[in-house]
Order: sequence, then C-alpha cells, then structure tokens
Amino acid sequence: MTNLELKISASLKQALDKLKLSSGNEENKKEEDNDEIKIGTSCKNGGCSKTYRGLESLEEVCVYHSGVPIFHEGMKYWSCCRRKTSDFNTFLAQEGCTKGKHMWTKKDAGKKVVPCRHDWHQTGGEVTISVYAKNSVPELSRVEANSTLLNVHIVFEGEKEFDQNVKLWGVIDVKRSYVTMTATKIEITMRKAEPMQWASLELPAAKKQEKQKDDTTD
Repeated sequence: MTNLELKISASLKQALDKLKLSSGNEENKKEEDNDEIKIGTSCKNGGCSKTYRGLESLEEVCVYHSGVPIFHEGMKYWSCCRRKTSDFNTFLAQEGCTKGKHMWTKKDAGKKVVPCRHDWHQTGGEVTISVYAKNSVPELSRVEANSTLLNVHIVFEGEKEFDQNVKLWGVIDVKRSYVTMTATKIEITMRKAEPMQWASLELPAAKKQEKQKDDTTD
C-alpha cells in the first residue's frame, strides 16, 4: 500500500490555526477548572447522543455501540450489532447495543469513531470520493492505496475518527492519485489505469447485490 499525497487547502490551514489557538486557551481553562465536566459536553461513546446535564448524568446508563461504523456495498451498519440499512439517517438513529458508563472526557475516551456522509463521482479518467468531515488533521490522517484497494483513515475536529476500506471496482494508477483536504471535506481523486466507466465504486461481493448497490449510492 502507498500513502497518497495530501494537498492541504489554505482554508483548512486557517481553520486549524484558529482551533490550535482556541484549544490552547481551553487547556489553560481546563487546568483552572480542575478537569470539571462542562454542562452540554457530548458523550464520546459511538452512537450515544446524550450530553452532560449535571451530576445525575454520571449515574445514567449509556446505551452505545462498542464497535465501529462500517459502510460496505451501499449498506451501513455497526460492527458490533450488524443491523444493516441503506439509509444514512436510519443508520444514525440506530440505538446502541451495549450498556455501560458515559465517556465525558477525552482522557478515558481517546478518539471517537464516527460515521461521515460521503459520496463519489467519476469522469472518463478519474474517480473522486468526497468525505464530508470538517477540520481534518493532516498529521493524523492517511489515505493508502494500491491498484485495487483503498484504506481511508481521517481524524477530524480534534477527536473524531473515520475509517473506511474499499475494494475498488476498477484499477487505479496510485502514483497519479492524490487527496485534497479542505475545511469542510476531503476529496480523494483516483486516476483510472484505463479510461472506462465504472459500474460502481466498490467491487460487489455477488452479482445480485450490484443493482441494490447502485440504487443506494448517493
């Protein structure tokens, strides 16, 4: 696998500089606050949308997904419970399958793996995937590829992670493919090894899924 070249836009550089300034201020404040959890802080567990409302939130049971989000052949599901759907909003609304405690702070949570809306389009010579993730961090993100496989790992908005592995429908020229990172999205531009129309982005596991996949690509 080869790491694709990352091109970073001026808008993203400006946004990250602003975030560094504000996060520096926040770190100072945190030391003063003695690690106090702020009201309105979101739970860091995947699939949990609860926010911190006060001491009662510390006792509340968190219903979350212990696995990671997977997007494959037009279907979207969590690796822990594998309830498959083709609709992104239905996927986001799926209730968690694991019970535990909320994660309010980054120390015990680390990165939060989250789903991102993404789509793709093609021309005669190129295929482009757009991943809608704000303020991605170039130093922590990587996009690897060989002629038929693509691995995407993006860290964005400081603490969120997006992972996706794609078995490509066609063959790409890795040396002429690259990634453009802007403040609002990441665009992965892959040069086709030969100019032809791809039937879909991913190689279908079985023929019968091919039509279903085309129907759900948006």
